[in-house]
Amino acid sequence: MAKFEVVMPKLGESIIEATITKWLKNVGDPIEEDDAILEIATDKVDSEIPSPVDGVLAETFFEEGDVVAVGAVIAVINTEGEESENKKETVDAPEIKAEQISKEIEEAVEEVADTNSDFKASDRFYSPLVKSIAKEENISFEELERIAGSGKAGRVTKQDILNYLENKGKEKAAIATFPPTKPVKSAGENISVASGDRVEEMSRMRKLIADHMVMSKQVSPHVTSFIEADVTKIVNWRNKVKDGFQKREGEKITFTPIFIEATAKALRDYPALNVSVDGSKIIYRKNIHIGMAAALPDGNLIVPVIKNSDQKNLIGMVKTVNDLATRARANKLTPDEISGGTFTVTNFGSFDSLTGTPIINQPQVAILGLGAIVKRPVVIEAPEGDTIGIRSIMMLSLAYDHRVVDGALAGLYLKRLREYIENFDGNQSI
Repeated sequence: MAKFEVVMPKLGESIIEATITKWLKNVGDPIEEDDAILEIATDKVDSEIPSPVDGVLAETFFEEGDVVAVGAVIAVINTEGEESENKKETVDAPEIKAEQISKEIEEAVEEVADTNSDFKASDRFYSPLVKSIAKEENISFEELERIAGSGKAGRVTKQDILNYLENKGKEKAAIATFPPTKPVKSAGENISVASGDRVEEMSRMRKLIADHMVMSKQVSPHVTSFIEADVTKIVNWRNKVKDGFQKREGEKITFTPIFIEATAKALRDYPALNVSVDGSKIIYRKNIHIGMAAALPDGNLIVPVIKNSDQKNLIGMVKTVNDLATRARANKLTPDEISGGTFTVTNFGSFDSLTGTPIINQPQVAILGLGAIVKRPVVIEAPEGDTIGIRSIMMLSLAYDHRVVDGALAGLYLKRLREYIENFDGNQSI
């Protein structure tokens, strides 16, 4: 009988650990290939780990609620056949290719057992890798607590601690001048609960969203600019082609991919909005990866990412948007498909809202809001004189990080975006 070791797979760029939320199989249960063994969750997405082999679940090494590093052995499956020399193999989460785990991660896992007890008293989570680096560099717990974290809820990332080490002793050292970010809690004892009121705990995803939104407001000084765009050409073109497209391709063509295509073009023209901030440094992103905020049936929100958005033609954009939106609603996205975004678009118009002031999706510096398309009487300028006509109008809102984006840049970007939208080719085929 052979033993097959199942490890926590690589879950996408920058994700080094996951929480086991539920074991779907018990020790002793027979397992067929592709049976889901357990459910896991990261700060980005929930997923299932399937079995790559037939056998019997022999051992599990973690409990529900445990945080497990990528590369750690989580279970053993007894299989028929000879023991293999390379018995330790990785398993793919849905659509996730398991890769060789870096030496850094393995060393970080070993450090977990030697964690300083001071961390238990901290309100801030530290990953095994950060703890390992702190120990190697003789950074005390008190010193670590003062480092400004750029991660979720003020979490210190690997890059944060490396930047701190590089600048240690210099005036630009990235040390917070205020206590580490903590989730904002209501003063429960001051909030009365009346008879008939219903109280329920936030879901895990809602807690993550809440923490991320609070952190974004604390990190970035938000400013929002607005502009109107005449989308009559786009509306008329879509009305003309949508039935034929659905009949031919078996799917709908919505307004969202059209506006995301224009958004990507405008970002190519104004790359200073496709950046991130790292302390006093600005990271100019080479690739344009646009996140698309999508509402889930349970009322939560997820942001799948359209990678290399500026390199897709319109039909490619339509198919990508439809695929991501469909799988987002079915909870079938992989962690990698909701990570790496450099700019985000959110569509208020889906719910008939005219406009909104969205919160920036860190570590990005801007987010575009699409308002509802409404018919309005407007002044139409022409060489022979002005007239009044009925046009389809949409409000665009751009929320941006005032640390690195000023009103002039935001205004120029919105004007360019409007130009792409209003100059849409209404004669093109798809």
